[in-house]
Amino acid sequence: MKHKELTEKIIGYAMKVHGILGNGFQEVIYQRCLAIEMQKQGLGFARELEMPIYYDGIDVGTRRVDFFVEDVIMVELKAIINLEDVHLAQAMKYVEAYKMEIGLLINFGAKSLQFKRVHNNKIL
Repeated sequence: MKHKELTEKIIGYAMKVHGILGNGFQEVIYQRCLAIEMQKQGLGFARELEMPIYYDGIDVGTRRVDFFVEDVIMVELKAIINLEDVHLAQAMKYVEAYKMEIGLLINFGAKSLQFKRVHNNKIL
């Protein structure tokens, strides 16, 4: 699996954050704490990076991704009761739109941390 070691590190840092805070906070709190953990571990990342979205070659708006880690992994955070198919579909569209090979969808809102690896099937 491509970038397995890096995705496992990010998931581990998210587990640490969830283990300390538990569920119940707003997404931005988890985002700030995960940024602290990744910074402490020396990972390169951009937070809240605004990216243009194109339709048929025309710029139709922007979307901010929660994290780009080491320029290879997109990380989208949620703080909801349970991940649903719509959240997974959204994350899949983001990795496609950003032309990333892999992304992580992480949910801090459940009693146990939830995460999904998302692959861009349009990149061979």
